[in-house]
Parts: sequence; C-alpha cells; structure tokens
Amino acid sequence: MNILVTGAKGFVGKNLVSQLRNIQLGKAKNYSISGEEIEVFEYDVDNDPAELDAYCKKADFVFNLAGVNRPKDPVEFMKGNFGFASTLLDTLRKYNNTCPVMISSSIQAEWDNPYGESKRAGENLLFAYAKETGAKVLVYRFPNLFGKWCRPNYNSAVATFCNNIANDLPIQVNDPSVVMKLVYIDDVVDELIAALSGQEHREGDFCVVPTVHTITLGEIVDLLYAFKEMPKNEEVPNLGDAFTKKLYSTYLSYLPKEKFCYPLKMNVDDRGSFTEIIRTSDRGQFSVNISKPGITKGQHWHHTKNEKFVVVSGHGLIQLRKIGTDEVIRFEVSGEKMEVIEMIPGYTHNIINLSETEDLVTFIWCNECFDPNRPDTYWEEV
Repeated sequence: MNILVTGAKGFVGKNLVSQLRNIQLGKAKNYSISGEEIEVFEYDVDNDPAELDAYCKKADFVFNLAGVNRPKDPVEFMKGNFGFASTLLDTLRKYNNTCPVMISSSIQAEWDNPYGESKRAGENLLFAYAKETGAKVLVYRFPNLFGKWCRPNYNSAVATFCNNIANDLPIQVNDPSVVMKLVYIDDVVDELIAALSGQEHREGDFCVVPTVHTITLGEIVDLLYAFKEMPKNEEVPNLGDAFTKKLYSTYLSYLPKEKFCYPLKMNVDDRGSFTEIIRTSDRGQFSVNISKPGITKGQHWHHTKNEKFVVVSGHGLIQLRKIGTDEVIRFEVSGEKMEVIEMIPGYTHNIINLSETEDLVTFIWCNECFDPNRPDTYWEEV
C-alpha cells in the first residue's frame, strides 16, 4: 500500500509518519497492517510540485493533513485549506486514481470565520469529489489536538501553556471556566492508521476520533503547574486518569534540556544510603537502599506499612520473624537472580550485606510515603 501524507512536517503529519515508519520497520506490531505492506510518501510545502504528481499517480491512500492555521493575511486561509485540496484532487483525477482520501478539517468548520469557511469549503470539495468519482472520502472534524511536537504560541493553547510553564514563562488565561474538548495525538494516529484498513469511526458524514477529553482551561493549567512542582518532592501524577497521563507526557516533551535531570536527597550514614526516588498520593513510594559490606539494616516491624524488596546488585540475606514467635524466615538474595521479597505487616525484618567487598543495592516499594509524625516503624531485632 502506497500512502501519501501531505503536510508531513506538521504536527499531525510528523506524528503519523513516525508511526507509519515504525510499522514499516517492524517496530510497531500492534496494528492490522504490517510493514511489508506499506510505502510512505511524504509531501510538504518545501517539496517539488512534481513529487506530488508522482505520488498521486502511485497512491493507494491519501492523508491530506496540509493546511493553514494562522496566516498573516486571512485570504491565505482559503488558498491553503481549499486551494491545495483542489490541487491534490485535480492531480488524482489526472491519473484516474480513485483511492480513498482523508482530509483534516476542524470543528470550526461550523463557524462563520475565515478559517472555518476555508475548512468547510475543503469538506464540500471532498464530498463533491466523492460523488463525481466514487472515491471513498474520510472527513475528520478534529477538536483541539494536543501532544508532543505541537508548535507553541501558534494555534494550540495546550502547547503554549506546556511550553511556557515548562520554560518558566508567563501564561495568560482569560477565562479558566472555558470548557475544552481535546483529542490526544496518539489517539489521532491510531484512528488514522485504523482507517487504512477501513476501520475508521464515523458519525454521519464525518469521521471521528472516538476518545475525546472534556476539561476546563483552568483545570489544565492547574495540572501543568502541579507537574512543574513535582520534581521538588519526587512526586508523579495520578496516571490512572487517562487525560492526566497524556497531558503529563505532553508537558515533559516541552522541558528544556537543563530540566531533564534533577537531584535527589540521599540520606547517607556509615552504613550506606537511603534515597527516595518517587512519591505518589495513592500508590506509596519507591526508594533505593545501599548497604555497605557486612552491614545489617532494618531490624524493625510495621502495623500496616508493607514493602517489597528487590536486590538488584550484590549478595545479601533478608530475614523475617513474626512478632511474638521464634521462627525466622530467611531469603538469600542476589542481583544475579532478582525476585520480590514481601515485608509482611507484623513481621520484624532486616537485610544483611553478605559481601565483604561489594555494596548491596535494593529497590524498595512501600505502600505509603514516609510520614515522620506517624512512621509506623518499631525497632526489634529479628
């Protein structure tokens, strides 16, 4: 299948092409098409028009993502959004190519402004082309899109807010109560790739991305400012919420390179160190413990707190004893055979570095973040 993507260097185009390339190279295998079946033709404003001619002759499917969003002259809306679509369809006609054609439109096509009128004109042009030629057409009226590689300070509030907050720049929110309908770029790409196999989602004459998130502008801004503060407390957001997960990934894509790394507080003593890495409000915390050769750590128990120990380097011994009993349960552990050892509530426990030369490195998940006012930790030797 020869796939033509116009506007290949734009936000949607770049994301779509990158995933089509992943399919082509056998890296993405979760789709109904295989890499052996596809060839991708990329076309954008800096291509030679002769290339469009050659691509239209061979294309088996066309994604027309080319368009104008913020021209200096409103006249450019019609030229970019209607004019190019007309050129594209005329070129397909030239070769009697009636392959399916997708066009990227907007919910603003319902509005009476220069942008909306140009998008509506492009839609009508495509519907007329379908009646004339019998070609299958797919008109997507996208709501607001967000995700990595979206140009900030252009036509996406989410991209602008992500970029500015990540880079310590001011933002302006005129009305935080404004409700936005948002679609994530990966959901767009999955929908478009499904359309290649005739599995697009439709509502009447139009095609749609089935997953739409509804949220106020103020809620988006609050989330973004919360993301910005999280490295200071080793926190991560609630990724069980689909929109939060997608917005967090989007926000991270706008971080300047100097913020790719941030320090952690290492609690160091003669025995080694203990460092919290990630804290969550509802999933506990994740830490790393380093024990020097011959050192024993722990020797305490908890009422409710529970932990999972995974030794990733070194050679050690973990011991547990139920409070009020004499039986000691022992687990010899090593980074060469990683396994989870449960620290059970009501059992005092320790971890001993059996090596005389190497540090013992243990990853620890705890079901709650440490609270110095209520540590739920009671010293008792195993």
